[in-house]
Amino acid sequence: LVDPPEMERRQERDGGEGVAEREPGGRGLRLRREIGLWSAVSLTAGCMVGSGIFMSPQGVLVYMGSPGASLVVWAVCGLLAMMGALCYAELGALVPKSGGEYAYILQIFGSLPAFLVIYTFVLLVRPAAIAAISLSFAEYAVAPFYPGCSLLPQAVLKAVAAICILSLMLVNGRSSRLATMLTNVCTVAKVFSLLVIVGGGAVVLGQGRGYTDAFLFAFHNTTQQPGRIGMAFYQGLWSFDGWNNVNYVMEELKNPKKDLPLLYLLVNISYLLVLSSNEILSSNAVAVSWG
Repeated sequence: LVDPPEMERRQERDGGEGVAEREPGGRGLRLRREIGLWSAVSLTAGCMVGSGIFMSPQGVLVYMGSPGASLVVWAVCGLLAMMGALCYAELGALVPKSGGEYAYILQIFGSLPAFLVIYTFVLLVRPAAIAAISLSFAEYAVAPFYPGCSLLPQAVLKAVAAICILSLMLVNGRSSRLATMLTNVCTVAKVFSLLVIVGGGAVVLGQGRGYTDAFLFAFHNTTQQPGRIGMAFYQGLWSFDGWNNVNYVMEELKNPKKDLPLLYLLVNISYLLVLSSNEILSSNAVAVSWG
């Protein structure tokens, strides 16, 4: 381990861009505080608004079998995410330490369970999630170059996903401030995209050109199988994944957590207005088909 004086010398040598600083009173080191309120809100919203809302509507509709039931799933998933976020806000107030689940398990159950959990996340859970999100990004990035092609080249998708992962790794390794700026820009772009989809659905509805039949028979063909309902919730909850980041910024993130479920519900209504159920089911990238 590097002792605090040596770490400070390295920071001075590297231009003062270290990730740690000395605590008040000189008792030790702590992570440098560089993320403000807006950046913290943007970070958590950016973690939640990911590939899921652009990809999962197809899966939820496939498993539920009807537009009305799929919207119910989205609303319930939003409620569950909000409840989980509020619980994590309380945990963050009780255990004000970085590390999320690791810090809480360490406090309650000890070092061994915490060690197993953090390494499971590092080696299995997070890499799998990053791979899924990167492949979703690659599908949207590559789709405009292959118009009318329902099966995109896997080699191209994997190459674009790998470049995306490496680029973000370099940015995060270079500077937390630069990573925060990139997160802010991406969050604004994603929320703006969702608002455009919601606005487009409202325009289509106002012009009377939407697929309103989907709402006249909203619950027709709704599945009764518990397994399919569970898979639909799995797809919906994936879109809300990231709410557990709320513990890093405490109470300031309560309002965004209430607004995002409503935004997701409106986006899915827009999908159902602009696209027919068959078009949604046959699309690998629903937002591209919507455009």
